[in-house]
Amino acid sequence: MNVTLTPHAGEERLAVLRIDRPPVNALSQAMWDALLAVGEQLHENGSPYRAVVITGGRHFAAGADVKEMLPLTPAEFGARNRVLQRAFHLVATAPQVTVAAITGYALGGGCELALAADFRVAGAGAVLGLPEITLGIMPGSGGTQRLGRIVGHARAKDLILSGRQVRAHEALEIGLVHHVTEDETVFTEAVERALTYARGPIALRHAKQALDADLPIDAGLALEADLITACFASEDGQHGLRSFVENGPGKATFRG
Repeated sequence: MNVTLTPHAGEERLAVLRIDRPPVNALSQAMWDALLAVGEQLHENGSPYRAVVITGGRHFAAGADVKEMLPLTPAEFGARNRVLQRAFHLVATAPQVTVAAITGYALGGGCELALAADFRVAGAGAVLGLPEITLGIMPGSGGTQRLGRIVGHARAKDLILSGRQVRAHEALEIGLVHHVTEDETVFTEAVERALTYARGPIALRHAKQALDADLPIDAGLALEADLITACFASEDGQHGLRSFVENGPGKATFRG
């Protein structure tokens, strides 16, 4: 199987979404469907996961398999593209905290998957970019919408309209990734980062919803008020507040 979602060894709160199609993890059509299924799984009620690390091993993912795209009619391509776009949107809106562990190439659809994560940890040798313009097409699985929100509109225009690729340290400089480390430690550091956020699942879900809402301030404040009330009403919220009073900060264990 080229796409798997499995618990991280010894840590049931954390899942690992692994892409495995050597040599460079080009995303086949079957992998688009598998990524959609994984995205749906993350949204299932009762999911045990509070954080997800996305990894591809030597290469994160070098984009869609272009050879498989060529035989498609425009109508077929449009329908298929919406599968991948939907898959990445489910990752972006997942109730879990998501961390992309980026090594090697993260290009095209691979970069768009990384953009869908909450956080990006890159190896020093990583290369990121949206080179679709050089193929006569454009990013179509969230790249035109998410990149500007992360690095700013002007930088997103530069990267998308030129198709140029950036190495890890430039990616850090422009805010495309959050942290750069040695290639050998990317996965370990991504896991450590993910676990720092793997707290109460109800509060995590609602806080992410408020942060990502992209609403005018009045509507955003109204949403925030509703969501903190939902947190307060939950068993986790009551337990956490009581634990703080009785035992001090950071002692509560949340059940979701």
